[in-house]
Amino acid sequence: MEPQVVSCTIPSSETSPPAESKSPPRRFWVVLAVILVCGSICSAVAGVLSFTQRSPKPLLQVVRLNFQTRPASQVNQSAFVDKAKRTITYYVTSPSNQTTAVLFDSKNGYICYKPAEQNSCYLRMMDARDWETVQMSFNLSEHRVDPLLLPNDRTMYYREFLGIVSGRAVQPEDAGEAVRSLCEQVPIYWVKKKDGPAKQRLIYLCIDICFPSNICVSICFYYLPD
Repeated sequence: MEPQVVSCTIPSSETSPPAESKSPPRRFWVVLAVILVCGSICSAVAGVLSFTQRSPKPLLQVVRLNFQTRPASQVNQSAFVDKAKRTITYYVTSPSNQTTAVLFDSKNGYICYKPAEQNSCYLRMMDARDWETVQMSFNLSEHRVDPLLLPNDRTMYYREFLGIVSGRAVQPEDAGEAVRSLCEQVPIYWVKKKDGPAKQRLIYLCIDICFPSNICVSICFYYLPD
């Protein structure tokens, strides 16, 4: 009997190749990222340009107020209005060409006096009349171009007494930027409004200054008792 030949089929050890991935290729993601970045940059530039076009042009920040005085007047002064810092600085020049500065700092509510040839400044808080003076000066700086004649026939005069608190020096960091700039390297002392010095107290100095409200003031300083 002839032997039968049985054929066995052995499965191949080789595996079939993996199916191709259907996710987008790397080039697609790179292009998409570039498009998004460009879109963000364009949006930001458009926003900045739009804001710039809508923003009003800045006004002149520092304006000078000129005061024209009569030939016989001892007052020779000018004022500088700084709208950005919200300050008004009056400069009063004496016949001997010595200049005193009076600073109205509406940002911090201070008035600072720096007399000519004095190694100190004097500081006080603004009151209601001072705020009116500041507002009037700001208004004039926007509209007036011709000099303001002071004093004139309708000018009112009065005297103001300020007592110097010699033992209360002001810390420069508490006085505000405008006062620090005016009184650089000199001490600053508080002053208080008073009805007048006692008979035994001598007036230290006086500053004569005129304001746009058509009022001229003789501001006199004296030392308060310790």
